[in-house]
Amino acid sequence: MPASPSTARAINDRVALRLLQQEGPLTAGQLKQLTGLSRPTVADLVERLTAAGLIEVVGESGEQRRGPNARLYGIVADRAHLAALDVRTEGVSVVVSDLLGRELARASVPIADDTGTGPAVEQAVTLVERAAKEAGAERLHTVGVGAPGLIDPATGELRDSSGLPEWHRRLVAALQERLPARVIVENETNLAALAEQRDGAARDRDTFVLLWLGHGTGAAVVLDGRLRRGASGGTGEIGFLPVPGTSTLPSATDCEGGFHSLAGSAAIAELAAGHGVVATAVSPGEPEAAALVRQAVATLSSPSASPSPSPSASSGADRFLSALADRLAIGAASVVAVLDPGCVVLGGEVGQVGGEVLAARVGERLARMSPLPVEVRASALGGGAVLRGALLTARESAQDDLFAPRSR
Repeated sequence: MPASPSTARAINDRVALRLLQQEGPLTAGQLKQLTGLSRPTVADLVERLTAAGLIEVVGESGEQRRGPNARLYGIVADRAHLAALDVRTEGVSVVVSDLLGRELARASVPIADDTGTGPAVEQAVTLVERAAKEAGAERLHTVGVGAPGLIDPATGELRDSSGLPEWHRRLVAALQERLPARVIVENETNLAALAEQRDGAARDRDTFVLLWLGHGTGAAVVLDGRLRRGASGGTGEIGFLPVPGTSTLPSATDCEGGFHSLAGSAAIAELAAGHGVVATAVSPGEPEAAALVRQAVATLSSPSASPSPSPSASSGADRFLSALADRLAIGAASVVAVLDPGCVVLGGEVGQVGGEVLAARVGERLARMSPLPVEVRASALGGGAVLRGALLTARESAQDDLFAPRSR
């Protein structure tokens, strides 16, 4: 059945808004060309969207002929303000942006292990409130939160997980109480995968697996363009994967003995020490493993980059990276055998600093271990992928709400 006039208008408005989001400011003539709509129809939708406060004139095109046809229309960026949070066991980072995703403020706060639940929650919420104030946001429309642990697919809430601080779960409720905003929670690794697909190493892939390598381990699965969470939200809990090379087996409450024991930051640090690789973290909160892998790659790529270049240093770095690639390939091979993703992205801080050097070594080992073709890529966004993914999620949710058809 043909759409009613009101439905057709709503569809046209949404198409125009999406084009302005993707392409940036456009003239009415450019909107006509890109949408295929008639000139009167475009003129009507521009008038409606302007009256609704969703778009505004942001300048003029470079055309010689001036007048209404030369006006550039863009989305009203400050119609809504958004926040993204990256919640780690050791602290919280926040970014505040406008509706177009342009960063307006950024801040972080460390939270010590011995900080009580109440004070930890207060530190985190206060951080968000201060960042919003710095950004000039009177209120936040949507807040995207990336956190470790399981997200209940039925309720969207962070589930109680062993080994994670209680303040993580309390934080979400506190944000909902203190901020007049929609709060969306997602597993940190899933958000990293969304960011890598949109802006990072997997932009040309609609099926891939992201192997998170930071303080801990995890995986995110994207199949046919969709993030897969599983029946209980636990898809990608690869830290619990039983693997050879450990002295025990993981349990339902402890991933010790699983893949985490081979590829978590502490395990990588121990491996590096055994090969004589030492390094200092570049920034506060950086996983020790990332600093060690960065140093090893630098030593191999340019021996002069090492403080004390020597054949033994290069040899130790080489052996360390080879041993690490052996370990990563074990976990990756299990995922590849089950899902056949065609592409594995080594994510997180470790995957990013390992770069093509580490990715190539893991790829070589996978080619020997698995009959399925798979490309291994290094993360383009590293640890920053969680914040980026949280911001993308918040922006899409806010735009879905603001751009939704309104009753007339």
